[in-house]
Amino acid sequence: MDSGLYSAYTALLSRTTALDIAADNLANTSTAGFHAGRASFQGVLAEAQSSLPSQVGTAVNSFSTIVGRHLSDLQGTVQSTGNPLDLALNGTGYFMVRTPQGVRYTRDGEFQLSPTGTLTTRTGDAVLDASGNAINVPSGQIKISPDGTLSVAADAGSAIAGRIAVMDPGSGMVQAESASLYTTSDGSPAKPATGATIQQGAIESANLDAVQGTVQLLSIQRQAEMMQRALSVFHNDFDKTASEELARV
Repeated sequence: MDSGLYSAYTALLSRTTALDIAADNLANTSTAGFHAGRASFQGVLAEAQSSLPSQVGTAVNSFSTIVGRHLSDLQGTVQSTGNPLDLALNGTGYFMVRTPQGVRYTRDGEFQLSPTGTLTTRTGDAVLDASGNAINVPSGQIKISPDGTLSVAADAGSAIAGRIAVMDPGSGMVQAESASLYTTSDGSPAKPATGATIQQGAIESANLDAVQGTVQLLSIQRQAEMMQRALSVFHNDFDKTASEELARV
């Protein structure tokens, strides 16, 4: 019976962690460029005890545990905004930005110009080129090509201000640092992406809508409640055994 208790407990623990991830996903369904988190589960088979064989067998001895968290690679819907500084990524890749904590990656392309003309995110982080340099944009009409080349048309003619980097972490697993900022799990730098393009005047919405997020949250919540009830059953059975059997000793 102890095997069933441990199995229910580990299942409840893993579902509680998954519930936290689902709640974070639902809270960010309106965040541009947000990629939902997913929990990775692994079955762990308890070692058999020859002197005390399990009463319920392998099924109960198989414990489900959380072994990691990864990001969904599905692309969100690209929505047109008409703002020349709104950029959406089509394909696998991330914009590279400089934050107070160092270089980070994002798919949130709601960019703006700082008072000094530097291209930044909404929170003021500088958008970088492939060399890691900030991009300064002179006054004029801004045009951004699919490969990230940023040019400005003015009375004196057209000039290239820089090229926005689109990076691919490759084999380095990307992990969320916040709702819109990501880093590589091993800290290795990303390389220029080859299959991604930039769409000007549009943003990518979160790749999980509110309906999907709600269904996901409720499903995991029901699973957690089932594990709580299972734990309660085991607890009551132990109490019954202790009160009825031990009293006879």
